Amino acid sequence: MDYPIKGFIETSFSDWPGKVVAVLFLPSCNFRCLYCHNHELVFLPEKYPDFPLEEIVKNLRKRKGWIDGICLTGGEPTLHPWLPSLVRYLKSAAGLTPAGVSLGIKLDTNGTRPEVLQGLMGEGLLDYVAMDLKGPLEAHRYASIAGVPLGEEGLARIQASIQILLQGPGDYEFRTTLVPTFIGEEEVYTLARRVRGAKRYTLQNFDPRDPLDESLKNVAPFDEP
Repeated sequence: MDYPIKGFIETSFSDWPGKVVAVLFLPSCNFRCLYCHNHELVFLPEKYPDFPLEEIVKNLRKRKGWIDGICLTGGEPTLHPWLPSLVRYLKSAAGLTPAGVSLGIKLDTNGTRPEVLQGLMGEGLLDYVAMDLKGPLEAHRYASIAGVPLGEEGLARIQASIQILLQGPGDYEFRTTLVPTFIGEEEVYTLARRVRGAKRYTLQNFDPRDPLDESLKNVAPFDEP
């Protein structure tokens, strides 16, 4: 099966805490976050040629013992019905890791497909999940940041994904992008209380270089501590 992999980073030291990984970018997303810096993957995925999976696997085999795993990001990977098939293929492909060592798989997600998340975790296909929390878990406020109507049903799906991670045995982090016009100290405290007991809650600074909403280019990020 051919998978529309739209980007491939051979080596990343920042996508999975404590791991050296390759990164695969998958197209499309059901959010339209105004600060998104991968927006061409959402609106113009056809602009990017597909990276043949066979070539990616060949590349990884050459670096066996150096790469700990693969990060699947986007876009929103859980939108694709073939995602489990892709992960199974990567997990089972011969020669990617030293004998007796399993290839780690990390998933980046917005949490809107809890059934997919639960299925992947239940099958033992995920070793790490990074779930974005866009803002306070109120439907209208979340929608204003995500850029799409959400409603109580949509919010409930995000809440369900939070619970899957909090209650599951796997490794994970929640993360929030600090955009000064959307997220402040009060919002961070509110979210932190919601995921109290989480293994990790990561705050990442907004990058104004190429947001979907060009007016955000003029918004200065928070000062780094």
